Amino acid sequence: MEKVNLADKLAKITEMWSPTIVGELNGQYVKLVKFENEYVWHKHDVEDELFYVIDGRLNIELRDKTVELSPGEFFVVPHGIEHKPVAITPCSVLLFEPASTLNTGDAAANEWTRKPEELDRL
Repeated sequence: MEKVNLADKLAKITEMWSPTIVGELNGQYVKLVKFENEYVWHKHDVEDELFYVIDGRLNIELRDKTVELSPGEFFVVPHGIEHKPVAITPCSVLLFEPASTLNTGDAAANEWTRKPEELDRL
């Protein structure tokens, strides 16, 4: 058991859109990820997904609205809801989601797809 310094962990992340595991509890992963530009439309059939913005600005586009997030704000995308993260400025985000969650959800595999067992740990 050790404390986690988010700034230290973020300084070690260089690849965009590549979640890195920094904690684990009750079958959930705490992940850090850096976002830049747009991601892909996708949904998770059984997992909810929490996006907490540490720095930068992030929009979560939904089919019927856009949720704008600034540092210190978070949004939970309920399972089954199609969404697309868009970094308005480069940003750092903490994700909290079940360990089984595939980062690209139901979207076709692409250059950003990382299976849970392939994720780096810091």
